[in-house]
Amino acid sequence: MLAELKKVRFPVETGLLLAFCIFLPLVEMPKNLAWLLYVCTWLANRARSRDWGGRWDFWDTLFALWIASGYLAAAFSGLQGSEVGGAHELARYAVLGWMVKRAGYGAKEIRWVLGALVASAVAGLAFGHWRLWSGAAKSGTLQLHSVGHVNHTAIYIAIILGICASWMFARWQAWPGGRRTTALAVGALVLVSLVVTASRGAVGAGLLVLLVLAIAWWPRWRAPLIAAIAVGVLVFAGVVGLGTDVIRKQQYVETRQNVLQGRDGIWRMALVAWERYPWFGVGMDNYGLISPELVQSWRTEAGKDYDPALYIRFPHAHNLFVNALAERGAVGLAALAAVLLAWLAMLFRRRPRPSDPDLAWLAWGSAAGAWIVTVTVGMVNTTLHHEHGLLAALLLGLWLSTLRTRRAS
Repeated sequence: MLAELKKVRFPVETGLLLAFCIFLPLVEMPKNLAWLLYVCTWLANRARSRDWGGRWDFWDTLFALWIASGYLAAAFSGLQGSEVGGAHELARYAVLGWMVKRAGYGAKEIRWVLGALVASAVAGLAFGHWRLWSGAAKSGTLQLHSVGHVNHTAIYIAIILGICASWMFARWQAWPGGRRTTALAVGALVLVSLVVTASRGAVGAGLLVLLVLAIAWWPRWRAPLIAAIAVGVLVFAGVVGLGTDVIRKQQYVETRQNVLQGRDGIWRMALVAWERYPWFGVGMDNYGLISPELVQSWRTEAGKDYDPALYIRFPHAHNLFVNALAERGAVGLAALAAVLLAWLAMLFRRRPRPSDPDLAWLAWGSAAGAWIVTVTVGMVNTTLHHEHGLLAALLLGLWLSTLRTRRAS
């Protein structure tokens, strides 16, 4: 691999991107440093070569508007707190996806990036399981060290599962026996780890990713659909039969008649904040500032009643879209919706043909899996931020870069 790096157009830039991918779920400071150095190196390389990745296109406009929406929310935020830092966070993952999209990386570089993401996830999961089994994990839950909370870890794992499935579906027939065994072992570790997180939304999204990708592969190869159905049945039987944490959690919330686990009360607070600041919201990362006292005063000013039992304070809205509405208002939600809808439309319009190279299918499947997890889990949790936001944006950018390369070829 080191010998191959010497052949690429920008070896230092590629090395920094690989370092970022390796550090992403593992360690905080090196990950942030690698991101910063990658951005600086990317800009320096493009300025020196005078090649910024071709003509401006529709996706360049979307990335620019997406980033601008966060800073507009900060400039006109209804509350003052961490709104500028929140806008920086949005820019961090959107800029990453945008730069990778225009970078013009070759097939080997894209495979290295995806391989680094899978390898770092495996290393992080091995460490997380060791901490869990040894009792060192104070939370008692499986976590990737730099991703943190088990729900965020589950989102990250579900997206990685999409990469693993796409890689197996795309390359299985060409692999020798040893690589098939390794791929199965890695895929099994990722899937079992997802179940261990006991995140109902992420587990469901992960199984949905397997099924959707297998259906998409049908014109090219039919075995993935059979395998995906078999895996889904086995996982369901194991989860139910063994009485895993996923089932116990579901049974617990059902007995307490609280299937949403208080999310309805959290969402009500978000909607009140949006009614108060409809266009630009309270500012990114300011959701935790929405207090019961503020909600009561806003309801009173609007001439509406206030029942404290109906509202629950929480640091985020447990919903991607409700959170965006409260923090970024209608303008920010529109920008987010435009990106997600364009992403979905592009996945349908530019789905690879059966005769297309394996890389085209691998990149497409990885981006499709990231979209599915981001949107489906986003209905019950706040996705598309921090590590899983960086991961999703990176996979989108990688896939879009393959479309640009294919058009130019």
